[in-house]
Amino acid sequence: MQEYLETFGISSEIFNYLIMPLLIFFARVSDVTINTLRIMLMLNGKKKVAPVLGFFEALIWLLAIGQIFQNINNPMSYLAYAGGFAMGTFVGMTIEEKLALGRVLVRVITPAPMPELIDYMKEQNFRFTNVGAEGRYGKVNLLFTVMKRDALPEFVSKVKKLNQNAFYTIESVKRVSEDDVLNVMEDRPKFTTKLWSKIRK
Repeated sequence: MQEYLETFGISSEIFNYLIMPLLIFFARVSDVTINTLRIMLMLNGKKKVAPVLGFFEALIWLLAIGQIFQNINNPMSYLAYAGGFAMGTFVGMTIEEKLALGRVLVRVITPAPMPELIDYMKEQNFRFTNVGAEGRYGKVNLLFTVMKRDALPEFVSKVKKLNQNAFYTIESVKRVSEDDVLNVMEDRPKFTTKLWSKIRK
């Protein structure tokens, strides 16, 4: 490759200290981004997509580490490798947040029932369970619900609007009952469509 670039007047110094580090950097960004998405898909039970991403992740990593060994005396290669790892982590987390795949379990604890929130959840066709419970300072109201992650910001905003001091927790859900309307299988065909729409933006 270096000989090919020399035909365009690109010197070996530019190749070794600029082009090659950039290639290593972008390769590392790609494989770490894929790794972040692969882990997210594994946690959401995407058995078909995650192995494919794992294949490309390993392939890109081998290409990047191979170039490191070929340029082992070049400190820019090490900086590019480390910088690509950091940037790939950021890019992967950003994409994962934008895709908002999977479902979450939300618990909302308040001193008193919130009928407005229950009415809102009924309007949005959320499945939920509302029970009374005992807290540190006495009786409390405990609300459980499972929803898609892309609906979470609006729901949290609604909770805060109704009760600024409401205590809530959010956890990722890998699977839900196979007989339920919230079956995790519903998300599988939508992943590639949603990913492609995000890339096109």
